[in-house]
Amino acid sequence: MSDSITSGPGSPGPEAFSSDAVFHVEPRADAPEPVLFHVEPGPDTVGARRDAAEPVVFHVEPPAVAASIFGDRLALAQRYAAHLVGSGVERGLLGPREAPRIWERHILNCAVITELMPEGSTVCDIGSGAGLPGIALAIRRPDLRVTLVEPLLRRTTFLDLATSTMELTNVSVHRGRAEELHGEAVFDVVTSRAVAPMDRLTRWSMPLVRAGGLFLAMKGVSAEHEVDSAARELHRLGGTDPRVVAVGAEWLTTPVTVVEVGKSGMTRLSGQSGGRPGGGR
Repeated sequence: MSDSITSGPGSPGPEAFSSDAVFHVEPRADAPEPVLFHVEPGPDTVGARRDAAEPVVFHVEPPAVAASIFGDRLALAQRYAAHLVGSGVERGLLGPREAPRIWERHILNCAVITELMPEGSTVCDIGSGAGLPGIALAIRRPDLRVTLVEPLLRRTTFLDLATSTMELTNVSVHRGRAEELHGEAVFDVVTSRAVAPMDRLTRWSMPLVRAGGLFLAMKGVSAEHEVDSAARELHRLGGTDPRVVAVGAEWLTTPVTVVEVGKSGMTRLSGQSGGRPGGGR
């Protein structure tokens, strides 16, 4: 996928900003929330063009498929999108180039992995960052109880703000590292996105998976190779039947690649193919 930014006439292209640019993001006052966002260089911007006629305008309307994925919780997902392209960009949790593709690349991409999660599961999202995938999961499936684990204060501050303003009562935020919860808590499902290579991720995640639970790691094209490389660690920590699955093909142009691993000890949980909006089947 291209890294280009969709901009209005006379707007600066992506080459006009240095990697150190600081952006001030605020919604248009005259637009129905949360459709368009003006993104203007802030006073501390380094290397930004000063002669641009207009600010960059990001279109963050959800694609039509979002209604099929989120159902009657789409409005809540839109509020989350507004948080991401607003304070998420301001706080440096997402780059401004991600704003135009916030739905396809981030929110929908994460939400569809609920297809693998049994109804009523407790879920731990380690290295949650801006709440991906955890918040997207909790929005789509209110039956899930999601714990967001993140060590950095600026990120947990954003997570607390977003979840409290959206009144996501099925989400809690834990500031700390996954290893600090070893021996203290276990979950039905432990998941993560773009956190670490599979062998290291296994050491962080598997001790948090209860017997019979699932470890779901969102990965890319190297998933098969990563599973092979982590085979010893997976076996040592009780991992069973590792497999690479594609999720979301009925909605997404590019399905999401997930490494699914069971945890030995009792009958393995099975995902609900009907993990639909509202937790229905």
